[in-house]
Amino acid sequence: MSAVRGGTAGGSRGGRFAQFIDWVDERFPLTAMMKEHVTEYYAAKNFNAWYVFGVLALLVLILQVVTGIYLTMSYKPSAEDAFASVEYIMRDVEWGWLIRYMHSTGASAFFIVVYLHMFRALMYGSYKSPRELLWIIGMLIYVALMAQAFTGYLLPWGQMSYWGAQVIVSLFGAVPVVGDALVEWIRGDYFISDITLNRFFALHVIAVPLALMILAVVHILALHTTGSLNPDGIEIKKYKGPDGIPLDGVAFHPFHTAKDLVAIIVFAIAFCAVIFFAPEMGGYFLEHANFEPANMLKTPEHIAPVWYFTPFYAILRAVPSKGWGAFLMAMAIVFLFLLPWLDRCKVKSIRYRGWTYKVALAVFVVSFLALGFLGLKPASTGYVYAARFFGVLYFAFFLLMPWYTAREKTKPVPERVVYHGHH
Repeated sequence: MSAVRGGTAGGSRGGRFAQFIDWVDERFPLTAMMKEHVTEYYAAKNFNAWYVFGVLALLVLILQVVTGIYLTMSYKPSAEDAFASVEYIMRDVEWGWLIRYMHSTGASAFFIVVYLHMFRALMYGSYKSPRELLWIIGMLIYVALMAQAFTGYLLPWGQMSYWGAQVIVSLFGAVPVVGDALVEWIRGDYFISDITLNRFFALHVIAVPLALMILAVVHILALHTTGSLNPDGIEIKKYKGPDGIPLDGVAFHPFHTAKDLVAIIVFAIAFCAVIFFAPEMGGYFLEHANFEPANMLKTPEHIAPVWYFTPFYAILRAVPSKGWGAFLMAMAIVFLFLLPWLDRCKVKSIRYRGWTYKVALAVFVVSFLALGFLGLKPASTGYVYAARFFGVLYFAFFLLMPWYTAREKTKPVPERVVYHGHH
């Protein structure tokens, strides 16, 4: 009898929950949204490890928002108090050091997973038709992320924060005609001061995160409209069964969410290892100069931005003219937006593309990493010449792309996705 009563009670509880969901569905399309974007969103069954970085980027975005909210509770956005408030968070706020390290490590983790996510798109042609708009939205997220990182960089009001901001803001002075006025408008003053810090704080905690979250939602909606591309570069929507389900597709939940959960656990382990054992990462995640309060009368021996900006910083320094350096630095990002139209190859996935694209992509990755390394080094003659060499290779990837992709000798692309299940 007790088993029957237990079953009835369980059924009653299930019934009450179902009634609650029905009540919500009458007022908000919860079940319909879950079906459309999770349980009945069909993705290719041959996804590999490269397809976890989008989910990890979303995870880090949430982490940054949550930790950022906690930090703003104790942070004071004024030139007089900012540095001391960060020290207060680290030393006196309960678990403040952990929240601060989670946020600072999260900034670098965000760029790591986004760069890997972008590299996967370059490998499998995720920017090609019909996903051009999806790629552009993703690139807008990348630009917003750079703006978010830059505005947050000034907030600790340390030596490198102050002088790094001084260098980057001065670049806007290279814009013809309106440059000087633009620099003054960004700073809100004739030099980096208290009002600059307030402006950057407002942008960092309200404007840019809001833009990032909106763009992330739009990116996911665009992805679910065109569907996720797979390592074979085949559109799975072409081949559907009588029930309308793609023959090579599986429901995103539970099949892909189970894999994503494994990736999240591995990421969390690595993330915690950095936080607890190497939060500064030898000065790459948190520069040593930033542990000194900002001093406008004392310039650091070597000014360099955080590692995720250094490839573009190396391009800037490689050009003697400040104006042309700033222009090329901007073009290094603009060319990424143009990829869908620069790539003339009919094949999407690198699996079936010719050797020319594989070599070009490898050279591009090497040049990007080399520029990142050179951007951290002093602007001595040898490093500047090396930056020029790798800068030429970087731009050659884009400028020559219409030529070498149009002449590629590709392999035959299979009609259906290539997948070997486990037996």
